[in-house]
Formats: sequence, C-alpha cells, structure tokens
Amino acid sequence: MIPAMRALIFLLVLGNLLFLAWAQGYLGGSGSPDAVRLEQQLQPERLRIVGRGEPPAPESGQEAPAVAPEKAAEKMVEKTAEKAAEKAADFGESSVCLQWAGLVPADAERVERLLAEKFAAFKTATLRTPVSGHASYWVYIPPLANKQEAEKKAGELKRLSVPEYFIVQDAGPQRLAISLGIFSTEAAARERLDALRAKGVRSARVGERNGEPARAALEASGPGAQVDAVRAAVAALLPEAKEAACAGRKS
Repeated sequence: MIPAMRALIFLLVLGNLLFLAWAQGYLGGSGSPDAVRLEQQLQPERLRIVGRGEPPAPESGQEAPAVAPEKAAEKMVEKTAEKAAEKAADFGESSVCLQWAGLVPADAERVERLLAEKFAAFKTATLRTPVSGHASYWVYIPPLANKQEAEKKAGELKRLSVPEYFIVQDAGPQRLAISLGIFSTEAAARERLDALRAKGVRSARVGERNGEPARAALEASGPGAQVDAVRAAVAALLPEAKEAACAGRKS
C-alpha cells in the first residue's frame, strides 16, 4: 500500500514539473499567453500619417475637384447682368444733350471729371469764350475764407460808412472778394483807395482787371435715363452752375 502511494505522489510531482516546463517554454511551446498577445500587436513605429482631417490628394489621372457651385453661379449671374446692360444700352433711349454755360475753365474741368468718373456713358465737349482785351482797375479786399467771413467784413465796411461795396459771388479765383469800385484808370482807383484808408479801411488794395474772365460752356451727351442723376450731381458740385439748352439738340 505504501509503495503505491509513493508512486502516485511521484507521478503528481512529475506532472507538475512537466507542466511548469511547458508553460515556461522549455519544451518548445509558444510561450506564455502574454507573450503571444505581444507578438500579435501592431508595430506603432511603422505607422505613417497621410493627412490630418483633409481628403487624400487625387491619384494621377483623376480630375481635381470642381469649383464651388456658388461661385460659378455668381460669375454666371454677373456675366448675364453685363450682357443685359449692353443690350439695354443698344436698344435704349436716344442720346440727350445737356449744357452748362458761363463756367470758368477750372469749374468746367471739375464737371468734366465728375461725368467721366460717375457717368461714363456721357460724352463731353468744352466750348471756350475768348478773354476781353479791355483792361480796367478795381479797388478790392482779397477773397475771404468763407461766406461768413465775407459778410462779417461787409458789416465792418458798413460801420465805417463805406458807400459802395459788394461781395463777389461769381465762381473763380476772386470769389468772396469784396469789390470797392471799378475804374478805367489806375489813378482813379488809387484816389478811391486813399479815401477808403482815410475812413479806416486797411485791407483794401488796387488790382488790374483784364475785362471779363474767360468763360466756358460744357456740353454732355448721353442716355436720357441718367439725365436727372447727372443734373443732381452737377448741382451738388457747382450750385451756381446754370444749365442752358444745347444748340440744335434735344435737352
């Protein structure tokens, strides 16, 4: 009985030793389960990032993505509007002529620039009048900074009992000057200046006037649909500009 028990114990110990040897891989097995799982894991050092939230680039032979539909539609609408405007101009109203007369050349150029920038459909032509050759002399106070200053100076002349004076309203370099008299000779003008200085007027001076300053008439021809807008723009630029009828033209 005792030998049988010893044999059984020996077999149990031997079996445990064999199982331990197999688990440790000494008998040529695949190793522990943890080792097997490690072998099955991916190798992170071999991973390669091809994009961060962006679609992959098209392969060779494939077409690039088309332009956004919204932008293509906007361009089509713009082209359609341009063609419609061209057709409207071709079949629109007949040309209408406007004229502003009595302008000094500088003001005529200002109106011409305005029309070129804001109303390109209008074509302009400037008609100039010659300068008169008859010279005269005037006593005057040089142009003031603004209308309020000119009126203030006129009030001072009134308090000094100056009999004749007026503020120059015409457009040009002498606008808002105060005229104190116009004379045919320089001697007469200087007599007037001496009399004014005796009254206390210190800012007056004598100057030569070459007759009437050069004037210009500006004509502009364009579509009738824009006539009101052109008139309003010119009136805002030069309130004193006077409109006249074009000779032999519809206005």
